Amino acid sequence: MSSYKSDIEIAQSAEIKPIGEIAEKAGIDMEYVEYYGKYKAKIDTWKMPHKDAKAKLVLVTAITPTPAGEGKTTTTIGLADGLRKIGKESIVALREPSLGPVFGVKGGAAGGGYAQVIPMEDINLHFTGDFHAIGAANNLLAAMLDNHIYQGNQLNIDPRRITWRRCVDMNDRQLRNITDGLGGRVNGVPREDGYDITVASEVMAVLCLASSLTDLKERLGRIIVGYTYDEKPVTASMLKAEGAMAALLKEALKPNLVQTLEGTPALVHGGPFANIAHGCNSVIATKTAMELGEYTVTEAGFGADLGAEKFLDIKCRVAGLRPSAVVVVATVKALKMHGGVPKSELASENIEALEKGLPNLLRHVSNIREVYGLPCVVAINRFVQDSDAELALIEKKCKELGVNVALSDVWAKGGEGAIELAQEVVRLCEKEENNNFRFSYEDDSTIDEKLTAVTQKVYRGNSVIYTAEALKQKKQLEAMGFGKLPVCVAKTQYSFSDDMTKIGAPENFDITVRNLKVSAGAGFVVALTGSIMTMPGLPKIPAAEKIDIDENGNISGLF
Repeated sequence: MSSYKSDIEIAQSAEIKPIGEIAEKAGIDMEYVEYYGKYKAKIDTWKMPHKDAKAKLVLVTAITPTPAGEGKTTTTIGLADGLRKIGKESIVALREPSLGPVFGVKGGAAGGGYAQVIPMEDINLHFTGDFHAIGAANNLLAAMLDNHIYQGNQLNIDPRRITWRRCVDMNDRQLRNITDGLGGRVNGVPREDGYDITVASEVMAVLCLASSLTDLKERLGRIIVGYTYDEKPVTASMLKAEGAMAALLKEALKPNLVQTLEGTPALVHGGPFANIAHGCNSVIATKTAMELGEYTVTEAGFGADLGAEKFLDIKCRVAGLRPSAVVVVATVKALKMHGGVPKSELASENIEALEKGLPNLLRHVSNIREVYGLPCVVAINRFVQDSDAELALIEKKCKELGVNVALSDVWAKGGEGAIELAQEVVRLCEKEENNNFRFSYEDDSTIDEKLTAVTQKVYRGNSVIYTAEALKQKKQLEAMGFGKLPVCVAKTQYSFSDDMTKIGAPENFDITVRNLKVSAGAGFVVALTGSIMTMPGLPKIPAAEKIDIDENGNISGLF
């Protein structure tokens, strides 16, 4: 295998099987397979007979991300292939990529090297149109809201207290804050407004947490879009919008079936970011995967303080899921960056920097084991520059916590490079006495108690500080009966704190909440912290500049 090939070159040279064969391998009757071309399909899960979800659920998470990369999605895919190599029927459940990162700086979400889901070009671009449907439903609600005000405002909506924003699946900082409705009376009511990226839309969270089409419509109806002049909440159902929104989302609610390079069935569905949303694939896809195989391998976005926390405290709570084991992915390079080494110097052995960066990994591991009571293994995504001494140090420090380390070489070897990791995952899953799963806070805790619990237990900070506006919002949410909902913290992905410059394992910091809002349809309270934004921007040299297509329709430059 040629390690110098780009991801897209590897994907395009793969022997891809017809999607019907993959459905058959997963045990899905052809009656419930809806083809989107030869190599991808949707599964009609509400017509498909349901079995008990007996599969072991394995969550793949990671250390705090750095520009050096961690390889969480790649490891997730490679592990699913590795489990098949050792005779276990595995299904992988992933998030869909957003066009924002694809054309921006982070890249896609189809894995890398010889651990990818394919067809990677389709998956990373429009795929089956789910995100477009979510954006359309979001923006239909926005249009109906503004139209209601223009047509006489029977609900007495205060235009200054509208909380619902339009969305687009693109990094576009120009749209963060806008003024719309200009051009005279016939063109609407002028007001300040703004856009979010589609993955930050509550409609995305609703789709990912809904258990059925009926549940989806009910959740959509509960979405709060703003407040009246006398401070009463206005919902989508009051605008009679939920039926049309659900109709737009009917096909998007069905999970997408694709395959790994090695033919392992993969359900790729939903895609919120874990820094500004809850960061998990859909409940429907996860549960479907758990009905079809012995092991379901899934991921959650960014580091374990974000994606894993929300997977465990929100998704598992809402869906009644119980993970069997957790994989924490790390690289030597990334840990050295947490130790203060610049990206240009990461190829050289540096034990001192690794020792300084290791507390980041150890804190994530400790949280999984001590806060959530789950067994875990550390997967080192190996690079050729990693020295034996560096790898030995990581293994030694992890074993002091009672956690094993498995080297992962899935980028170069696919499932073969994950056999050691797969064997350790199976060992952990079969030792039920190691699993004492619990949440980081109780259902009946207040908003403040929940945010404090996450800050102190997971981030290891001191306390939560609220701006005057956030304090007012907290009182209003509690008065409206939303005080017992789970919390979804929007925070920088680059630090345990809300300050992206505090790398490694910072201590003695406070978390500043500047805004609190309820996502009543999704069923959680969102806390915006630090300087986090719900509409990213493009970098100085966007990845879009390198992407091209030839006269035969062959795409290049896509990673």
